[in-house]
Amino acid sequence: MRKALRKLGGDIREARKRRRLPMRVVADRAFTSRATLQRIEEGDPAVGMGIYAAVLQALGFLGELGVVADPSRDAVGMSLAAAELPARVRLRS
Repeated sequence: MRKALRKLGGDIREARKRRRLPMRVVADRAFTSRATLQRIEEGDPAVGMGIYAAVLQALGFLGELGVVADPSRDAVGMSLAAAELPARVRLRS
């Protein structure tokens, strides 16, 4: 989990810099403090998911967050569901 959050934080930092947005501007748009944004960019797991979402929205990435756990993209879940399908289906009389 920590590795994924560090990557997400680094990606957020890079996106902010590519947009040439100072930390203060992104923090204000996300209704958070500059210190909290800094913790997000470091991948701090103690920061709430809602704050991460607010920062992603401030950068224009919130749409992608909606598909992270989309069932149609869940290969493991789909294969487990397929394995539970019955071998035969009978009509009840």
